Amino acid sequence: MRVARTLMCFALLPLFAGCQLFSSAPSQPSTAGLTRMQGVLMGHDGQLLFQPCGEQRHYTVTDIGHTGVLQEAAGIVGKSGQVYGDVRGRFEASKTGGMDGTIDLQQFYRLERSAAACNDPNFKLLTLRAGGSDPAKWELRASGKGLELSRADQPPLAVPFVEEQMPDGRLSLSTEANGLKVELWVAPQRCVDPTTGSVQQMTAELRVNDQPYRGCAYFGGARND
Repeated sequence: MRVARTLMCFALLPLFAGCQLFSSAPSQPSTAGLTRMQGVLMGHDGQLLFQPCGEQRHYTVTDIGHTGVLQEAAGIVGKSGQVYGDVRGRFEASKTGGMDGTIDLQQFYRLERSAAACNDPNFKLLTLRAGGSDPAKWELRASGKGLELSRADQPPLAVPFVEEQMPDGRLSLSTEANGLKVELWVAPQRCVDPTTGSVQQMTAELRVNDQPYRGCAYFGGARND
């Protein structure tokens, strides 16, 4: 019954969120005082709650950034009634209504059906992770130690790389090693991983010697863009 009730709350959340999506948002919201945090999103009595990984605190969520997080979470929630969320916003401590505080959510980096992402030991070391299954499964992880590329039926590659920032929040990573020219291009646009259903903050295109691979990407815990 508890799971069913939670799923029903998620189903009702888009009705509560509609008025927020169509209100006017500031063109350049300030990032002062905002914190990035990972945890679990869940529905409760028509509200969206956020529980940080490894904690017992619960925060009520207000989507001031008009991210659509309520609808996104409702769209991927599984039988557990919970969704992993990597979010950024303004956290305020409070004991109002039995909650430990509120979060004015400005941005989400990634939403996943499974909360197991809370236990990923490598997340805080990554600057960026990209991956997909078009035309075959691939994954790229970037960190301070370099770039790690894995592709189906290909040996893994670990090399240094060069990063280039471009207008409109776009980014490229590139390297040449072992006879391979590797380029990754990411852009800030909602992307859904067709394999896992994960909703991520960026689209990604990988090119290895001009062979294109497409997928999604998000910034790791070592980065706070």
